[in-house]
Amino acid sequence: MERAIKLIETEDGSHSLYVPELNETYHSFHGAYRESIHVFFLYGLDHWYTHHPHQQPIRVFEVGFGTGLNAWLALVWAEQNKLPLLYHTIEPFPVPEDIYTQLNYTSIDEGLSHFQGQFQRLHKAPWNQGGALTEYFNMKKDQATLEEVQLYPADVVFFDAFAPSKQPELWTKELLGKVIDAMNPGGVFVTYCAKGQLKRDLTELGLHVETLPGPPGKKEMVRGTKI
Repeated sequence: MERAIKLIETEDGSHSLYVPELNETYHSFHGAYRESIHVFFLYGLDHWYTHHPHQQPIRVFEVGFGTGLNAWLALVWAEQNKLPLLYHTIEPFPVPEDIYTQLNYTSIDEGLSHFQGQFQRLHKAPWNQGGALTEYFNMKKDQATLEEVQLYPADVVFFDAFAPSKQPELWTKELLGKVIDAMNPGGVFVTYCAKGQLKRDLTELGLHVETLPGPPGKKEMVRGTKI
């Protein structure tokens, strides 16, 4: 499946994609790269690892493979820290090759330019199959919706779906519950969204919910920890 998308540049110089059908972008206009680092790594993976330094392998589940930015940053994180990471991601609308080969994430930070080849490997890896992409990074990407996919135990959840106003079906209490049920005790759920209804639903589903400073251009974000 494909949908019409357009390549755009965000305020930090990194690319994102615009979906006319939804009038929505894959990342914040204020900076795709900065948003991912802030939400999913600083307050997500880094935070979880600080509290579970001896637990291996680390299991991450991502809702929305999209441009592959989060997956690539997770690969870099695993390789730099020399920690085994099992990454499961879903995407019903894969980005076509003529678009993902233009994305500039690997040139934003010169120190990470040697990981450029791995970014292409992430996109070219076969769908619905798991496998090792590097010594420390193992990935399975499913071309499926959240409703359809079989979930595995997760330590960290990157909930990077389109906004509730654009795709409310992904933010229902039922689907959030499916994700939370699969999380390991002590696991963390992070998202850029800070809607009051989301926080109430996550609390009712058994997470300890924190409202945290958002990435550039956004006041708040949310992290939930499975009690």
